[in-house]
Amino acid sequence: MEEMELIEEAKKRCTRVMERVERLDTSKISTSCKGTLLKLASSELNFLSSTHLHQSLPLSVNIGHLEAVVHILEQPFITGVSRVCKPFPLSPTIGNGEKSDCGGAKGVYLDIVCTLNRNPVWFIVSDRNPKYVSWDECSGNKGLRTRIQQVLDAARSSLTLKPSSVILFFSNGLDQCVCEKLEGEFGAYECAVEFPDCSFDFLEESESEWINVLARSYRGACILEIKVDHVSPSVLVYDIKDSPPDAVGTQIPEKHIDISLGASFSSLISGMKFCCLHAGVETLLGQDDLINFDTTALIAVVSGISNGGIEKLLAAPETEMRLRFKGNYKFVIAQVLSEIQNPIHVELSGLTSGKRGIICETVHSEFKELVSMCGGPYEKLRADQLLKCLM
Repeated sequence: MEEMELIEEAKKRCTRVMERVERLDTSKISTSCKGTLLKLASSELNFLSSTHLHQSLPLSVNIGHLEAVVHILEQPFITGVSRVCKPFPLSPTIGNGEKSDCGGAKGVYLDIVCTLNRNPVWFIVSDRNPKYVSWDECSGNKGLRTRIQQVLDAARSSLTLKPSSVILFFSNGLDQCVCEKLEGEFGAYECAVEFPDCSFDFLEESESEWINVLARSYRGACILEIKVDHVSPSVLVYDIKDSPPDAVGTQIPEKHIDISLGASFSSLISGMKFCCLHAGVETLLGQDDLINFDTTALIAVVSGISNGGIEKLLAAPETEMRLRFKGNYKFVIAQVLSEIQNPIHVELSGLTSGKRGIICETVHSEFKELVSMCGGPYEKLRADQLLKCLM
């Protein structure tokens, strides 16, 4: 297909996208969101219609990305669309207790903020050729790994629009090696919701006849889901005082209990206000001395990484570490380096001092289950002590 034919085809696609946006039900998407999509499609159309297009330059269009976004919005299980194709503003939180680099003061770019089957989710949509989707930073591109980490940090820090999941929609598919890295580092898995393989459009030729036009195929799309509160079991590693992994079920001598908690951990929980376990919900409303912990933050507080286990981990041979943590090796090392740069107990102390910690029932059960399955004896001890301080 010649250059001008490609341009004309792209212009028709822009027009069809605008028509599809106009048909979106206003009960599921706000007028402002529709306006954003129409503005983006119109800008692309104006660019393609410009007489300044240089014939010697390769044609680069963004309409494929908008087509994929609209394709998602057209699905009946997508409702409550509150934001499309805009940066999401950041807000302060304790999250995982770390200072997160969420992409600068403007926030992180999100393609869709909505509900999927009544669950709040964020969508990241990519229409790029899979061979150009790099995992690490490359040629000025910050890489998929960094972008996903920034989005998850922002999701965990959101006070009002925290999603249960982040959905990654790669309309042209994704290389297997990148999929495996997403699975190993972020716990990504294939989305259970089935999206149609094709996106159809309809053109009215006459008053009585419609022509069915295949606008786009998504047969090769890769759709992954990441739970926002997913915690890699590898974060729970043996403490510096722990024995190797086979000692997980051992008991700690009572005389060592005070020592095993660690100075920074003890300082953290002692700085918090005591919580009355019998306090009713009505007594908490309107109080400003409460701080809500999520599962990620609780695991980080009791993990051996944040309680003196760094030196032991770094001293272990790399082959031993890779064998132990397998696909999570890089994730564990990243956590270690993060702890060295920003010790989590120090970070959290400034946020929790003089406040009462609270958790919901779901976080309580998830935390206890993770510690029970993956924690060492000292991590379990710290978990028990931490839960006694929360309500």
